Amino acid sequence: MKGIAKRDIVRVQGQQQSQMADLVVSEEPLEIRLGFLKNGVRTQKSISVTMRTPGHDEELALGFLFTESIIAGAEQVTGFSRPSVRWKQAKENVLVVELADDVVLDLGRLERHFYTSSSCGVCGKASIEAVRVQGRFELPAAVPMFSAEVLHAVPDLLASRQSIFDCTGGLHGAALFDASGQLLLSREDVGRHNALDKLIGAAMRQGLLPLSQCLVLVSGRAGFELVQKSVIAGAAVLAAVGAPTSLSVELAEEADMTLVGFLRNGQFNIYSAAERISF
Repeated sequence: MKGIAKRDIVRVQGQQQSQMADLVVSEEPLEIRLGFLKNGVRTQKSISVTMRTPGHDEELALGFLFTESIIAGAEQVTGFSRPSVRWKQAKENVLVVELADDVVLDLGRLERHFYTSSSCGVCGKASIEAVRVQGRFELPAAVPMFSAEVLHAVPDLLASRQSIFDCTGGLHGAALFDASGQLLLSREDVGRHNALDKLIGAAMRQGLLPLSQCLVLVSGRAGFELVQKSVIAGAAVLAAVGAPTSLSVELAEEADMTLVGFLRNGQFNIYSAAERISF
């Protein structure tokens, strides 16, 4: 299965040890390059390296570029390619995103090369103010949209779609649900922000943005960047199996987005815009 690697290990139980094979989640770098028109000539520029689980790379790039405010929509991307590289084995770790000729890039802004680790997508940005990006969409009024019953049900639905997690126990999931609790999309990745970027990229391709009538669920904690990405994608409700942070709650309040945390074991906390949840 793509995204999984097999390794020989020594398993210890008490004082007993045994040789066996184990499955671990794959983690490889992905370099994202932009192909664009500059002074009448097509050129390329590398803008990011992220540690990700291989698979859905094009969706990851779309979601990343959108939530970083580099593109305004999928229609600004004309194609993807894998360039020739010195080391053939690294070819699948480089993706060129071709932009339409009329897309204007702020090249000065793109000079901030940053390394996105699998644990923290904010690493390398100069300050918190640099990531306070305004949402592209106006969120709907804070009126009842999702029932508590639906919220209680969605973690199990996400877990049922995490095939790589079932084998390895080592990665994050993100999913999109409608008001009835139907699962629309789900994605997995070793990086929590990558999983959400893949989900947003997939939603872009299917014309689902803004996510104003949808519930976004993430399998880990609700960190600042996940709230930021959800706000930019127009999500009215973000729910997390884990805890939020003070800054993520502050941003959710500023955006009037409903933020739910600790969604597990038949309970949850609502940190902002509770009016969207009905009981």
